[in-house]
Amino acid sequence: MLNKKIENCTKCPRLAQYIREVAKNKVRRFADQDYYGKPLSGFGDIKAKLLIVGLAPAAHGGNRTGRMFTGDSSGDWLTKIMYQYGFASIPTSQALDDGLVLSNAYITAAVRCAPPQNKPTKEEMETCSDYLHQEYQILKNITVILCLGKIAYNAACKLIKVKPEKFGHNKLFEYDSVKVLTSYHPSKQNTQTGRLTWKEWSAVFQKAKKLTK
Repeated sequence: MLNKKIENCTKCPRLAQYIREVAKNKVRRFADQDYYGKPLSGFGDIKAKLLIVGLAPAAHGGNRTGRMFTGDSSGDWLTKIMYQYGFASIPTSQALDDGLVLSNAYITAAVRCAPPQNKPTKEEMETCSDYLHQEYQILKNITVILCLGKIAYNAACKLIKVKPEKFGHNKLFEYDSVKVLTSYHPSKQNTQTGRLTWKEWSAVFQKAKKLTK
């Protein structure tokens, strides 16, 4: 089973060591919690038309909780907007057992382990790309791939075998097999500096909703 294969992966020594160290050493605010500390599979509706691709799990978000975009500020932004547009059952994503259910959407990432400084190497991205390919083969109904950030966009282009074009926020690229929609990543670096506003973020999901009806 693919999820088990991803969970047990140790193909990238630097990342495998890093996520174990983070899980062991923790941060003060989560000192009393058990960290998941393993590579993450995607999650969501297997019959989804919308595939959302992020960069990688956050060291103290997904790497702690065991689910992508869960337990950190990026996850807060993503789940809140997905709830507003009917893709999520609740507006928050805090823990594996919080009752979050996705509808017509599946969330995954270009890299499955939290990388130091959020910067995976080219080799690590290449090694991990096969997992995205295998997930995509299982998800038979995808018509739109929403890429959160340039790394996610490059991973999606590799996935569908097209040459990347100039990345930008809320751009739509139409290919024979699928439409690719791009957005800035809802990281603190973007949301707290105003590079990504809520209005701009909402516009992307408004478009995604129309495209996946």
